[in-house]
Amino acid sequence: MGVDRPRRLRRVGAVLTVLCAIAATTLVAVPAQAVGPGGPCALPRSQAHHSEGLDSWNPAYPRPVGRLDAVMIFLSFPDSKPAVSPEKLAADHFPATSRFFERASYGRFSLRAHPVKRWFRMPRSATSYRIQRDWDGDRRSDYLRDAVAAADPGVDFSRYDLVYLVADPDAPGVDSDATKVVNLDRPLQADGVPLRRIVTVFEHHPPDRNVLAHETGHVLDLPDLYHRPTDGKGDWDTHVGDWDLMGSQFGLASDPFGWHKWKLGWLTPAQVACARGPSRALYTLQPLETPMQPGGDNRTRLVVIRTGTTTALAVEARSAFGNDSGACTEGVLIYRVHSDTASGGGPVQVLDGHPGHQACWGESVYPPLADAPLGVGESLSSEADGVRVTVRGRTAGGSWTVGVSRA
Repeated sequence: MGVDRPRRLRRVGAVLTVLCAIAATTLVAVPAQAVGPGGPCALPRSQAHHSEGLDSWNPAYPRPVGRLDAVMIFLSFPDSKPAVSPEKLAADHFPATSRFFERASYGRFSLRAHPVKRWFRMPRSATSYRIQRDWDGDRRSDYLRDAVAAADPGVDFSRYDLVYLVADPDAPGVDSDATKVVNLDRPLQADGVPLRRIVTVFEHHPPDRNVLAHETGHVLDLPDLYHRPTDGKGDWDTHVGDWDLMGSQFGLASDPFGWHKWKLGWLTPAQVACARGPSRALYTLQPLETPMQPGGDNRTRLVVIRTGTTTALAVEARSAFGNDSGACTEGVLIYRVHSDTASGGGPVQVLDGHPGHQACWGESVYPPLADAPLGVGESLSSEADGVRVTVRGRTAGGSWTVGVSRA
């Protein structure tokens, strides 16, 4: 979870930066290669929490292809009368959250919310649970057990894949920073089914933008991409900035990275190009946010360069469309992926195409990365990875021509 930030003024512009030149072989045009799970560029899934490896799926999480049904349960407390109706609280999050995933998945994933439009009374005051971000485990367990017990007479939990527990936002002691996914080693039981994963919602009315989409991302095995300062001070958004809502739900370009779309099954193998071995090649990249063509769409949307046993560079084009309609800049985005780094530890790091420059003050969550994408004629070289990416052109239809060189 983040904290509210002041809106900043938008600035347009980019500066060409070339870090170093990499020797390469002959330039050739390359189509997308079919790279499925276990292919040469698919990093191995590790034991790290929410590992970015995608050579196999973690069966502990629901795979987001098809339909997932979620129940919304609204909780009141004996010492406070709710000032907002369940209908209004449900409308704070839906259908916006469902639409976010519909766009992000190109229609391959449907999140259906089922609000139970009444209040369920908790047996104790909100303050007695001492709700907070780093919640005491015993008190959090008490809260979950009380909430499920209170709702069980009026809810058939066996009908749903996911549970959202929405607390009265105006009750004393309710802390919006405690909104999160709770993973239970010992699941609660209700209506003959185990409840292993519950989203506790303590948002204000109106809530943070995209907050429920962020938390639902964890339900789908996506990691936190923000950096949490050890002393509680400093900037949380140094790893990925505005790019991908798992970094910040406030981000201007909140559509999931192409790597995440590949992991979740929203990009097909034919839409991922794998660059490996010493080479120099051209790729035509379709912007990540562009809807799929009906009847099949094999246009490349992600280029992956395997750089190590558990590391890779990813290259994708981002445009101000769909979930990224508020993007500060457009262009070719490059980021590094670590499949052995746990959630919150920096498993993804955006490479800055314009170091030393910033953009969109007053709006961006982290202006130094707001202009990270490369424009036409610009290059970025990663000496550590032995990779150089050059943007050679943009077509009238909006696709980008990108050269990738490997030493």
